Amino acid sequence: MAYTIQNRKVHFHDLGLIAYQEAWDFQTKLFQDTINVKTSERQNVNTSQPQHVLTSTPPSVPTLNHLIFCEHPHVFTLGKSGDESNLLVPKEKLETIHATYVPINRGGDITYHGPGQLVVYPIFDLENFFTDIHKFMRAMEEAVIQTLHEFGIEAGRIEKLTGVWLDGSNPAKARKICAMGVKMSRWVTMHGLALNVNPDLNYFNYIVPCGIQDKAVTSMEKEMNSKMDMEKVKLVLKEKLAQSFGADFS
Repeated sequence: MAYTIQNRKVHFHDLGLIAYQEAWDFQTKLFQDTINVKTSERQNVNTSQPQHVLTSTPPSVPTLNHLIFCEHPHVFTLGKSGDESNLLVPKEKLETIHATYVPINRGGDITYHGPGQLVVYPIFDLENFFTDIHKFMRAMEEAVIQTLHEFGIEAGRIEKLTGVWLDGSNPAKARKICAMGVKMSRWVTMHGLALNVNPDLNYFNYIVPCGIQDKAVTSMEKEMNSKMDMEKVKLVLKEKLAQSFGADFS
């Protein structure tokens, strides 16, 4: 039985270019604060009622949702189920390419973040929307697919592979434009997606992206043969995410 008061208002944070660790610390605090509210309120509900009484009385405090947009300096991150051998450059040489390496607690394997890549962290209490992690992932993918469509790029999915792809039905041409990886606890999410807008794609040569060896990586800039306006991409993606989740970004 869920006790959460549904709250689809989303607090938006645009952090600009920010160190990965700093952004991770910020989203972790929001994530943990939300979990603490849920834990505290549900304990109050459970202890305030006689054991033989069943109640659907919601807590007095609704949980919050947050959406973070940012970019990071060059960094490789490895998910908790990832294989470190997919980092193809020795750690001691990362400084020579102005990059860092951070093992983290999301799902998925290794990926790259850097300037020109739009990184999105939804800290959503899914009990405000729907309690289905697969639906959550598909909703994020759909928002990206619709965003790319607005810029003349036709994208889609590949069965059994997370993220957003171009030419997904053609194995010889399939290439990833958006990677995804999340962590969830008590239906609260963190981490999210990374959309390649104008990144330096050469950095993907230093890893086996997401542990997938036979698929290329691309960007909006490469597909359109023109540097993209990051602010316009942000505006469209924000709108598409609001539509996908029925969220209020006001």
